[in-house]
Amino acid sequence: MTTPDTGTADSRARALTAVRAAHTAIWAFFASSIVAIPIATLLGQLTAALWMSLFVWGEVVVLVLNGMRCPLTTVAARYTDDRADNFDIWLPRWLARHNQRIFGALFAASQLLLGYALVTD
Repeated sequence: MTTPDTGTADSRARALTAVRAAHTAIWAFFASSIVAIPIATLLGQLTAALWMSLFVWGEVVVLVLNGMRCPLTTVAARYTDDRADNFDIWLPRWLARHNQRIFGALFAASQLLLGYALVTD
């Protein structure tokens, strides 16, 4: 598979860097939200936990609609032939490979905790 002609090698490299930066920033927002939901829940900040959950559920919908693949991965693929697990994001390869499994489990647990807090509040 070859990369489509999307400009010079330098312009492709700049575009890939921009996509990776955006993807990493968006990932950091959602990953930190997933970590913060149970903390907010345990601190009794249920409104904050609900808002963070809503944002993460929005991302889940985006992933489901895109076959469990981030749309930015498709954009990044236009600029490189590299298909390593982390070609499209600045994460260690092992984390990029297991990202959905790790954060999916954390998010599911956070939703159970939040649901319990809401029911017993």
